[in-house]
Amino acid sequence: MSDLAPKEIYNRAKNEGERRLFMPPLEQVSTGFIAGVTIVFGIVALAIAEHLIEPAFGEGPAKLAGALAFGMGVVFLVIGRSELFSENFFDPVATAIDRREKSTWLRLLRLWGLILLLNLLGGAVMAAVFVVPGALPSGAHDVLVTVAEEIAGKGGLATFMRAIAAGTLLTLLSYLLHAVDPAGSRIVLAYLVGVFLALGAFDHVVVSGLHLLAGLWLGADVTYLEVGRNVLLATAGNLLGGLLLMTLTHTAQAKEAK
Repeated sequence: MSDLAPKEIYNRAKNEGERRLFMPPLEQVSTGFIAGVTIVFGIVALAIAEHLIEPAFGEGPAKLAGALAFGMGVVFLVIGRSELFSENFFDPVATAIDRREKSTWLRLLRLWGLILLLNLLGGAVMAAVFVVPGALPSGAHDVLVTVAEEIAGKGGLATFMRAIAAGTLLTLLSYLLHAVDPAGSRIVLAYLVGVFLALGAFDHVVVSGLHLLAGLWLGADVTYLEVGRNVLLATAGNLLGGLLLMTLTHTAQAKEAK
């Protein structure tokens, strides 16, 4: 573990944000697509773990096992250097604030839109593989249906508040990753955040959206309208939590630090 001052962490974030904002278009496309594919493995791991644990230990331990399994998906994202929407809030924003150029802010908006679209596209392709009958244990399909119906059944305000929590949590991960150096420390941080994200059932736009989509394709009582509603609310909440509660406050901390 390292003991960096807030300003040093912030400077690391600016350098990473520079890389992300100005990477070649093909690299941005592939990075966003791969992240969507990757996170589906976490969703599937959650479903399999819940399916295996619930018959013997009940619903509570099964939910915990599912969250512990989902954490692997976030580890894959971080170590694989792919880019998940909201996980990319802190670094590029730090760069845009430092540059103070309109063109950089426009580039930032384009990055967010592109990454979100490609996360969902890549995830949808991978989800289509796993919803084929026999691709997963049948009980795992049942879990995916149940989770999708639980997500769709939440009220709009609850979805928005859970999305604020998810955006804050994933942006916090981005910040903390700059405070550590060894790969082992990065793995632990990513895993803990992934577990908490699933355990709290917080609404990250890509994770919840893909849960809903997979459940819909498996016959859950979910409509495409509900998928779209969740995506819109979760996007707004993720932005609010990630930018206002985490990015801007850490920016103020770093700017005032001596």
